[in-house]
Amino acid sequence: LPERRALRHGARPGDRVPLKRRHAIALFAAVAFAAAAGGAGYHLWLAGDSGDARAVAERLYSTRLPDTRGNSQPLEQWRGRVLVVTFWATWCAPCREEIPGFVRLQERYGGRGLQFVGIAIDQPGKVTDFAREFGINYPLLIGGMESLDLLRQAGNRQAVLPYTVVIDRHGKAATREPGALKENRLEKLVKPLL
Repeated sequence: LPERRALRHGARPGDRVPLKRRHAIALFAAVAFAAAAGGAGYHLWLAGDSGDARAVAERLYSTRLPDTRGNSQPLEQWRGRVLVVTFWATWCAPCREEIPGFVRLQERYGGRGLQFVGIAIDQPGKVTDFAREFGINYPLLIGGMESLDLLRQAGNRQAVLPYTVVIDRHGKAATREPGALKENRLEKLVKPLL
């Protein structure tokens, strides 16, 4: 049997051995780094692969959906503008929180080439009532449940709502954002593209 070393400072077998301060700091830093890397990786995974930015934009441009009056609208009609496509629903609490900011940004930057388009995973009547209540000043298209496939093709693997895709003037998805977007964050994303 190996010989046991003598315990320091009167410690007994089974007692906790205190970590040295630098070891504790190194351990904390390693755990913090791992958590940050994991969170960033998860966010990127939700948003999808950035290598297909042009394909995502083209897939959205090739889409035709009915508006709240039932008229088919091609997203292609907004090519050449900075296009913010947001997937949402009237029952989605984070969607309800972000929409007033979208209305303000559309009003503020619409004249400079910014165009919001909402794709509602919802029923036309509910969307019309919602638009009236919130004073929505941009086109709303009705995607219904069949648009969940389009949502996934746009990079949203988990079908999270809301989900926003910003397409630059050159037809490339500049960013894809799962979850609610604060007005100031979205403004920082779109302003350089205008």
